[in-house]
Amino acid sequence: AQWADLQRLRKPLIGAVSGFCLGGGCELAMTCDILLAAESAKFGQPEINLGILPGAGGTQRLTRAVGKSNAMYLALTGEFWTAAQMQAAGLVTTILPDHEALQTEALRVAKLIAQKSPMATSMTKEAINASQELSLQEGLRLERRLFHAAFAMQDQKEGMKAFL
Repeated sequence: AQWADLQRLRKPLIGAVSGFCLGGGCELAMTCDILLAAESAKFGQPEINLGILPGAGGTQRLTRAVGKSNAMYLALTGEFWTAAQMQAAGLVTTILPDHEALQTEALRVAKLIAQKSPMATSMTKEAINASQELSLQEGLRLERRLFHAAFAMQDQKEGMKAFL
């Protein structure tokens, strides 16, 4: 339940994975909004090797991130996947050569996002997260409501003025 609390944060969570990211660690990484990885990263849900199954979101978040067949493969074989395999499957957005480059990129992305409107950022995060649970029509309605609400914000007025 604590990891679900992380997803409810209004600020974006940027994950940076280096080395092994297995079981609960992989499930924790999947709660992040943006996931970066070092080339050395290895991901997996090896619980099956212990006679159990993922119990902190591994069967649900992994399926949503990488699709049913890939999630089944990882959870049923207990094998590990590389950062490149996870990027191809859709879980990882960027791969960096080493831990130092990974940290630098994570901070760069965080600073870039921090320069944006805090309200628009949290609204965007809310809409994208909702897309994983709502039907397309419900999601579009939520997006439209948030879009219209954004026009009442001072951040929008400043942003549009700066753009023009």
